[in-house]
Amino acid sequence: MAEMIPFPLAARRRFIDRQAAVALGMKPESGERHILRTVEQQREILLRKGVQPDSVHRECMSLEGAIRAALWRAVMTPGGAA
Repeated sequence: MAEMIPFPLAARRRFIDRQAAVALGMKPESGERHILRTVEQQREILLRKGVQPDSVHRECMSLEGAIRAALWRAVMTPGGAA
């Protein structure tokens, strides 16, 4: 049976943009740790809620990619809009 995530992590636009903005305001090494820590926290939350590990892995990979894409947009967009 397929497991449905009612609101995928990568669709949480405000959360993602906020995490990217926080990472952007840090030194590169600290920003990287922030992204990884954020993804790990979300992983732990999903696992505690009983989401299957395969689904958790996919969600976390999508979340990390979305944060990195938002970070890239903020860096590459004139004016720094995330």
